[in-house]
Amino acid sequence: MNIIGIVCEYNPFHRGHAWQIEESRAALGEDSVVVCAMSGDYVQRGEPAAFSKYARAEAACRCGADLVFELPLPWALSSAEGFARGAVGLLSSLGCTHLSFGSEEGQMERLALLAELLSKNSIIEEIKERMRRRPALSFASARQEALEEKLGDAAAILDKPNNILAVEYLKALKQLNSSMTPFTIERRGSGHDERGEGELRSASELREILSMGQDPAEHIPPEAMAVFCRELEQGRCGLEGERRELVIMSRLRMLKEENFVSLQDGGDGAGQRLYAAVKTGVSLREIICSASARRMPMARVRRMCLCAALGLSKGMSDGQPPFARLLAANARGRSYLRRIDGKTTIPVVTKPAAVKYLEPAARQVFALGASAHDMFTLLYSRTEERTAGQDWRTGPKIV
Repeated sequence: MNIIGIVCEYNPFHRGHAWQIEESRAALGEDSVVVCAMSGDYVQRGEPAAFSKYARAEAACRCGADLVFELPLPWALSSAEGFARGAVGLLSSLGCTHLSFGSEEGQMERLALLAELLSKNSIIEEIKERMRRRPALSFASARQEALEEKLGDAAAILDKPNNILAVEYLKALKQLNSSMTPFTIERRGSGHDERGEGELRSASELREILSMGQDPAEHIPPEAMAVFCRELEQGRCGLEGERRELVIMSRLRMLKEENFVSLQDGGDGAGQRLYAAVKTGVSLREIICSASARRMPMARVRRMCLCAALGLSKGMSDGQPPFARLLAANARGRSYLRRIDGKTTIPVVTKPAAVKYLEPAARQVFALGASAHDMFTLLYSRTEERTAGQDWRTGPKIV
C-alpha cells in the first residue's frame, strides 16, 4: 500500500484540491492512504485562515483525505524553505512513501534540476555575492539571474508560486535524506491571486468571494461546502477584515523593539524598521507598506507581523516539528494510525491531554499553537464562540 503525503493549507478546500487527491490516487492506487500536513489557523502568506484548522481539516477528510495533521505554527509561518522542510519532515516521520504536490510546471525534470542546483553551497554563495555587490538587488532577483546564467529559460519556472514550493519540497527531501518518492501534478484553473473562469478557482479568489458575502458553492465540493456553511452560520469565520486588523494591531502595539529584532527576519535593521512602522502606522496595510523594502517583500513583512503578534522568534522553526497533532481522520486513516502506532519517529498527538507527556520544547510549540488559536477565535462574529483554551479541549474530527 502506498502512503501519499500532501503539504497543504486548504484555505479553503476547493475542487482543485479534490482533483489533486483524486489524481494522486489514480496514479498510485485507489487503496492509497492520503496523509496531509496542513497549516493551522495562520497560513504561510502571513494571514489568518478563512476558517479554523479544525473545519478545514474536516472538509479535507470529507473530500478524500484520510488523515490531516497540523503543521505547527513556527513552520507554518516560516519562509518557503522552512515551511517545506517542516512539512516534508512531518510527512516523512509518519511513514509516507510518496510526496504529491501541484505545480504550474507539471513535470519533474526541470523542477528536479533547479532543486539540485539550489541545494549546492556554491550557487547560494554566488547569489549572496550578487547581493553584496548590488545592495538594491533582492534575493529572488539575484537567484533568478544566477540560475538564468546556468540554465537559460529553464529558470523562468521560478516565476510561479507553486513551482517555487515544489523546488523547496524537492530540496527538503534531499536535505532530510527522506525516502519519499516525489511526483507532481499540473495545477489547473486560475493561478495564485488571479481571477479565473469555470469551476476551478484559486483559493485567494474564493476567499475574496466569501469575504464579499457571495456563494462559492460551485467551486467547492459539496461535502466541504457543508462544513464551511456550518462555520459561517455559527459565526466562525476569520475573514472579517476590520476585526482581523484590530486583533493583530492591538497585539503589535504592546510589543517592544527587541520583540521585532528577535524575529526570524528581524536582522539587518528589518526589525527596527517594522517596530517604527508599528509606532506610526494607523492600519496594518500602512505598517506593512512602510516596513517593506526591495529585500523585504510585503509577504515576508506580513509574516513578521504575525510572528511578532503570536510570540514567535528566531530559531523556533529550526529543524523539524517535534510531534504530529491529528486534526481529522476517516476510517481508513484510523486504520493506518493503528498500523504505525509506536513506529513513528515523532510522537503522534491524538488528544490534547497527551501533550503533558511530550518533551518540554514540544510542549512549548503546542502551547504557542494553542495561544494562536485563542487569538484566532477573536475573529469570530459570535461572542460565545470566542472562549479561550479551546485548543486544549478539542480532539480530532472523526468523519
